[in-house]
Amino acid sequence: MDSKTIKRLIKELEYINNDPLPFCSAKPISESNLLEWKASIIGPNDTPYENGTFHLSISFSLDYPFKPPKILFITKIYHPNISSSGVICLDILKDSWSPALTINKILLSICSLLSDPNPNDPLMTDIAKLYINNYDLFFKNAKEYTEKYAFSNN
Repeated sequence: MDSKTIKRLIKELEYINNDPLPFCSAKPISESNLLEWKASIIGPNDTPYENGTFHLSISFSLDYPFKPPKILFITKIYHPNISSSGVICLDILKDSWSPALTINKILLSICSLLSDPNPNDPLMTDIAKLYINNYDLFFKNAKEYTEKYAFSNN
């Protein structure tokens, strides 16, 4: 196993534990495997995701931090930039990745995406069209999904 990757992940875990974000958490699934993590995000206020708890999986390759982790939503969510299989359309997880990014920064970016979806770069085109053309119905649908899936997974 690449010791630089493991050292970096240990350092990030210490940072998360010493300076936790109030609305997200992340940690390895087991102490014996630092490459597989679980995370949770509390839906931001004033969004249809408010008070929901969304669970995510994070998989690091041995090339981390030079390659981004693979992050998937485990909890179903109604969002133009998150597919039904949990894939997240976020530039920093693809072309705009930088080794300077940390798990905390990634989680903050995902929270920002929940607060401010980007319907112009959708994974879910029908949801994006609804977001643009009938925001009230989008909000209602997203809130129903949150109540159905993100309240029962706590």
